[in-house]
Amino acid sequence: MNNDNRELPELNSDYPLSDKQTSLYRQDGHIRLKQVMSPSEVSAYEPVISEAVRRLNNHDKPLNQRDTYGKAFIQVGNLWTKSEAIRRFTLARRFAKIAAELMGVQGVRLYHDQALFKEPGGGHTPWHQDQIYWPLDTDKTVTMWMPLVPISEEIGSMTFASGSHTKGYVSKLVISDESHSTLGQYIEAKGIPQVNYGAMAPGDATFHAGWTLHCAPGNPTEHMRKVMTIIYMADDAKAIEPQSNVHRNALELSLPGCKPGEPAASPLNPIVYRQEG
Repeated sequence: MNNDNRELPELNSDYPLSDKQTSLYRQDGHIRLKQVMSPSEVSAYEPVISEAVRRLNNHDKPLNQRDTYGKAFIQVGNLWTKSEAIRRFTLARRFAKIAAELMGVQGVRLYHDQALFKEPGGGHTPWHQDQIYWPLDTDKTVTMWMPLVPISEEIGSMTFASGSHTKGYVSKLVISDESHSTLGQYIEAKGIPQVNYGAMAPGDATFHAGWTLHCAPGNPTEHMRKVMTIIYMADDAKAIEPQSNVHRNALELSLPGCKPGEPAASPLNPIVYRQEG
């Protein structure tokens, strides 16, 4: 692990949520929260995360030679295991407490973190459900999606299909041209409202449930869209029998050593928040 010992702000203070905000999240399956991190906090962590992504990026083809998934973003996961500084970010109590309160659970574990950097000219991210990738027995999962740089109106946030999380599993399709077409048609046929939060400031964040259908626009600008994500699960979640190759890969990479029916509690899945009392 990179022992970056630079002084970085603690991220343990509370971010207060209103009853209206938790209610909206549970109704829609997504929410935007402003200034989850302050500008000074983001400016301290952004260079550390960006340097790690640059170092660990494994794309070896130009953008125009990649498939749809490869054009969507530079993707680097479990950054917290490679840097003491990023460990402080990923395991931050502030973020985890928000996740627990939105889901209405006593405590949460980390599933994994993931940098998603969309390059200038990068392609769209097709419609998908995150949770088809996760071999978990619970619907109590949530992803925090936080830009580390200003996100302009022409890029915007992800686009969410409001209320789609209540339908649970919809399709086995992984992120692809097929998922974008098939799930897009499903959303239109069901008349499901779509929401994009538009421009976002560094340190703003969206939170969305594991079954919420979502996609993201491409990046027509000349600037890298730098986003850090953290995925949380209820602390009593259990692993399930793999139902696909992506499940088998996830058991190996994100839940190493966990057997179906056992707690999803490998060394890579520490408890990051638990309500006191």
